[in-house]
Amino acid sequence: MNIKYNVIIQKEEEWYVAKCLDNSVASQGKTIEQAIQNLKEALELYYESEEPILPKEIFVTTVEVSI
Repeated sequence: MNIKYNVIIQKEEEWYVAKCLDNSVASQGKTIEQAIQNLKEALELYYESEEPILPKEIFVTTVEVSI
């Protein structure tokens, strides 16, 4: 079964951190591509022993605030 999960990637110092928004799984890599590949592997390992969670529809936007 193939499932598309919602993922964000953030640059943290010298690493890119990929986080799945549908569960608590995260991974990192020196490049965006490496972080995504590492996250795919982590998700596959995670769901070997867990029932797959179907992703929810997520909307991402920006909000401007005065500080």
